[in-house]
Formats: sequence, C-alpha cells, structure tokens
Amino acid sequence: MNILTATILLPLLGTLVLAVTPKGNSQLAKIIALISSVVTTAVSVLMALRYHSSQSGFQFVESHSWFKAFNINYAVGIDGLALVLILLTTVLVPVVIVGGWNESENGRWSVKTFYMLILALETSMIAVFAATDVFLFYVIFEAMLIPVYFLIGGFGRGERAAAALKFLLYSLFGGLLMLAAVIGIFIISSKQGTGTFDVTALSHMKISHSTQNWLFLGFFIAFAIKAPLFPFHTWLPGAAASATPGTSILVLGVLDKVGTYGMIRFCLVLFPQATKTFAPYIIVLSLISIIYGAFLAIGQKNLNSLIAFTSISHFGFIVLGIFSLTTQGISGATLYMVNHGVSTAALFLAGGWMIARRQSTQVDDFGGLQRVTPVMAWCFFIAGLSALALPGLSSFVSEFLVLLGTFTRYPLAAIIGTLGIVLAALYVLILVQRALHGPVKSGNEGLSDLNVREKIAIAPVIAALVFLGFYPKPALTVINPMTSTVMAQASVTDPTPLAGK
Repeated sequence: MNILTATILLPLLGTLVLAVTPKGNSQLAKIIALISSVVTTAVSVLMALRYHSSQSGFQFVESHSWFKAFNINYAVGIDGLALVLILLTTVLVPVVIVGGWNESENGRWSVKTFYMLILALETSMIAVFAATDVFLFYVIFEAMLIPVYFLIGGFGRGERAAAALKFLLYSLFGGLLMLAAVIGIFIISSKQGTGTFDVTALSHMKISHSTQNWLFLGFFIAFAIKAPLFPFHTWLPGAAASATPGTSILVLGVLDKVGTYGMIRFCLVLFPQATKTFAPYIIVLSLISIIYGAFLAIGQKNLNSLIAFTSISHFGFIVLGIFSLTTQGISGATLYMVNHGVSTAALFLAGGWMIARRQSTQVDDFGGLQRVTPVMAWCFFIAGLSALALPGLSSFVSEFLVLLGTFTRYPLAAIIGTLGIVLAALYVLILVQRALHGPVKSGNEGLSDLNVREKIAIAPVIAALVFLGFYPKPALTVINPMTSTVMAQASVTDPTPLAGK
C-alpha cells in the first residue's frame, strides 16, 4: 500500500471505527471523526512533501486488477491537479468538523451517523481525484452522491428532502450520460486492441471527430451538472439553502470541483478535437454563468442562497479558464478551484455562525454586527473581499490568470468576463454594508462573538486566503507542469502574443 492509498483509506477506517462506537456517545463520535480527519490531513501533507513537481505524469501510482474480464483496475495516481484538490479536501474536512461541532445534533439521525457520512464523503472525494481508471472514476463519481444525499436530507433544514432529491436526480441523469460515454470508450479501445479504461492509454486512442463529439458531450454534461454551470445549476441554490454550513462547504468547496476537474482530466485529454469544436460554445455558457450568477446574488435576501449564487459566478470563471485552452487560463482555473474552496469555506463558516446566533437566514435581519461581534464580522468581511478578488487575497491571482489567458485567445470573452468582477464588488459590498455596518438592529444586541473553538476553525482558512494571495508560487509550481502536459495531450498551443505579430 502506498501513501496515496493510505490517504484514501484513512477516512474510511474512521467510518468503520465510528460504526462500532456507542450510538449515544456524541462527544466520542466527534473526537473520533476529528482525529481521523487530522491524521488524514497529516498524511496528505506528507505525500505533498514527497511529490516531485519537476516530474511529469502521475506519481504514487498503484494498480490492482478489479474486474479482470473487462480490464477494470483499482488504479490510482496523482499529478499537480489531483494533488492540490486532495490537499483542499483533507484540509477542509477537519475545519468543517471543528467549525460545526454542534450542527449535527438537530438532524433526523444520530451524531455518529453524521460523521460517518462526512468521513465516507471524504474518502470518496480523495479517491475520485486519485482515480486513473475511467470506470473506477465513474463508480466513485456516483457513489459520492449517497453521503451527500443523506447529509442534506437527514441533517439539513427547511425543504431539505426536496433539495436532496433534486440534487440526486440531476446528478444521476448526468451519471447515466457519462456511463454511456464510458462504455463507448471501452468499445472503441477494444476495437483498437485490448479494451482498457486506463486514462493514459485512452489518451493515445484514435477516435473520429464525430464520435469524439458525442463522447465529449456525455462527459461534459455530467461535469457541468456537478460544477454547476449554467443552465445545469438549478439544483445548487436549494441544496445550499437546506444543507448545514459544513455540508455546504464540502459540496461547494470540494465536491463541485469534481466537475471542473473532470473537464480537464477527461474532456480535454481524451477528446481534443471535440474540445476545440465545443470550446467557443462553452465559453458563452461560462460567461452567462458569470453574469447571471452575479446578478442573482445581488438580489438575494437569503444569506446561504446568496453565497450559492456567487459560486455559480465563480465556476463560470473556472470553466472560462479551462476552455480558453491556454497555459495561463488552465493554470489559473486550477488555482481558482483551490482558492474558491477556501473562500467559500470562510463565507459559509462565518455566515453559518451568524445564522446560528441570529436564528435567521435573512440578510435584512443582520445589521451592525461589526459593533457587536467584531471578530466574526471581520472574518466574514475578509472572506467577502476574497470572493470579489481583492488584490492581496487568494482569488485575485487565479482570476487574473484566467482573464489574461482568455484574453490571448478570446479577447471579447475576457472583456465581458471582467464585468463579473464589477458585479462581484456590488454583491459583496452591498452584503457587507447591510449585514455588518450601520446601526445595530433589534435582536442583534446580545449576540456573542466567536469562541475559541470557532477561532481555531477559521484561522487556517483566513491564513490560506492571505498566504495564497501574496505567495501563490508553491501551488503554481505544482500546477504548471500538469498544465503543460494537458496542453500537449489536448494538442493545443498558446496563441502568438500580439506584440510578436
């Protein structure tokens, strides 16, 4: 067993330990879940330290036969793309556990069940980023729906059952399209030699342009639903409004990145001709997501829904960078996945604590929190500034790279995308003004500020927002070699600079 497989299995081991823990001992269940997640974080950091950023291709590779008749393997490995997303996952899970220490106690099922679902979700998220066998990826892609469905439906609030069902149905529909494409790939590979699901071998297959188009759409629609990209986004606002803050962090901060990860890992690499064919149309969809998500965020009165719609806008930027098909765009999009996960975690953490104290999700019920709860207000303020890509905070670098990379190939799209920055300033600053400043509204006078546990939970998130804003080099050092490999596999090169013409 190599260190990557150990990272995958550690949360699963924690789930099994929780399964035999006495049902009524909630405190013990929380401690076991926290220890399991922290150990997983430590192992993933050790793996990152052993990772050689100068080497191309997958590292920590491991493969074992699963279904020999169909050449399906347990095959895992990581490159820079997978590594940064696995680190994002393993860092955010303990943050979620510490930050939402008591949020599982009002659910339909026991506290133990809540943390079993959290750890099972962590295992599936790490595994899906590590999978190098397409069929294995598909199985995990579908399996991760189960813990999310029960986390929303069993521990959420409001219309949680409807939101969980809508999420499940949308995801299953996308999964069926992907399954059809996966079967198609295996049939084609069988005709060209030994049938395989290995992503590296599949990237060298010769597939006709028309066939690529159909297979590309099967993967892309599934990923666009997961991302979520307009017009496949409609499951997200209900899920974010109904889920607990911790669940929302994992869904919007990590799980949705499976969609944009898949676009890079499979759409660009396996179907390069189809990628070039559909790229202009996907650029249009990403621009609609940027503008549409921002406008809807401006008009939201529910705090959770507002954060969800900002994510639709941010995912538009990520997809824009991916399908700009430039080195800067893809690197910026990958860094954006990490930065969005961190800033979303900060927003949902601080926003969740505000909601828990005020017992309301309505933005109009807040006001004057800067005077009453200054630490909580400042945390929310910094998270908001990161969401609008303020220079010096993490999102700025990634958004700049996305727009710069897009401009070199699609100048008009980059100019339109810049409007999203203006709109982001509107929805963030209006929210900050209404929730944090002004006179203290009735009902807010006695609200308590963050306690020690909550400060410990949000401190590493705020630190990451600042560190990646001022010094993104460590992340980009890992990401850039992967970008060069993907560009070569997708048979695209950066456009010639205008100054060189």
